[in-house]
Amino acid sequence: MAEKTLKQMLFVWEGTDKNGAKVMGETKSGSMALAKAALRRQGINPTRVKKKSTPLFGGSKKKPVKAKDIAIFSRQMATMMASGVPLVQSFDIIGRGHENPSMQELIMAIKADVEGGNPLADALSRHPRHFDGLYCNLVNAGEQAGILETLLDKIATYKEKTEAIKGKIKKALFYPIAIVIVAFIITAILLIFVIPQFEQLFSSFGADLPALTLLVMKISTIFQEWWYLIFGGIGGGIYGFMELKHRSQKVRDALDRIVLKLPIIGNIITKATIARFARTLSTMFAAGVPLVEAMATVAGAAGNVVYANAILRMRDEVSTGTNLYQSMRNTGLFPNMVVQMVAIGEEAGSVDAMLAKVASFYEEEVDNAVDGLSSLMEPVIMAFLGVIIGGLVIAMYLPIFKMGEVV
Repeated sequence: MAEKTLKQMLFVWEGTDKNGAKVMGETKSGSMALAKAALRRQGINPTRVKKKSTPLFGGSKKKPVKAKDIAIFSRQMATMMASGVPLVQSFDIIGRGHENPSMQELIMAIKADVEGGNPLADALSRHPRHFDGLYCNLVNAGEQAGILETLLDKIATYKEKTEAIKGKIKKALFYPIAIVIVAFIITAILLIFVIPQFEQLFSSFGADLPALTLLVMKISTIFQEWWYLIFGGIGGGIYGFMELKHRSQKVRDALDRIVLKLPIIGNIITKATIARFARTLSTMFAAGVPLVEAMATVAGAAGNVVYANAILRMRDEVSTGTNLYQSMRNTGLFPNMVVQMVAIGEEAGSVDAMLAKVASFYEEEVDNAVDGLSSLMEPVIMAFLGVIIGGLVIAMYLPIFKMGEVV
């Protein structure tokens, strides 16, 4: 079966449909003859079929499909459907125009499934790495209710908002981490290559060196002798931690709990998680998904085990007749403002609208918090660099100043 899959190729075709209209696209098949036969079974008279230069599987290394690609794809599909472009043709237009070959293959694989008569939700569910349960459930609800165009627009908005929040958080974390890495590299270079030159100079002084200078020279000696162990240990430790995080659910759960308690960063993560919860539940509510069923999907999309477990407890309470706002209050994780807005929404029958407003509010809060964090981190980082780099420079020049005083 694996060999057969590997031998499949991607063919570009042109032809006419049952109405005589010119159509074009791409299809997977084991040979050109099989591709033509498959097109004829779909009611298409192929006039030109040729093998695409890039094979469907194998070949040169391709860029992976990122969450941002899925968000853009969702918006493109929503725009195409709103413009009246047929579903299959939308896949063809988007797939052929995408710059990422991996994304092209994904889109064409979905298109082939849809052309074969499968519902769009089923076609998407065959790629769980890129389309999670929330995405597939919303598409399925749209297909069942005949409002796929509307649901695709909601999905696109949801993905765009979610990716925007992730981008903001990554921005908040990337800047200080990058500065620490650069500071470490510069310090290592000074200790390994620059400090030894000063050490040779000081050896001819024949005088006692300041304690700070002696300390820096000792650290420099350690770096010169054991640099490979220091760099290897740090690199191995980071790699081991990432692997442990990837493989161990307990480690990921512990990190989720710790990150919520961190100063400043914990507050941003909490607001982002509440925004994601509200946005996800609002989108599923608007799609007509039952509350209890929707909350299981919302828990999976929470992004933090503390809130995921709380949402599952809320689901259990709601399934026994408890109001949503009361179950939220019982967790102790949601601010009073959020609980009250949900309570008003339940009374007015507009929970989805209230949750959307909560999501928008907290998304803006995340934006403001990240901007504030960036402004706060700049002077802290400058002070950090000044202490590290400046300390090394001062330690090397102290003996020179001392010698000048003696002269």
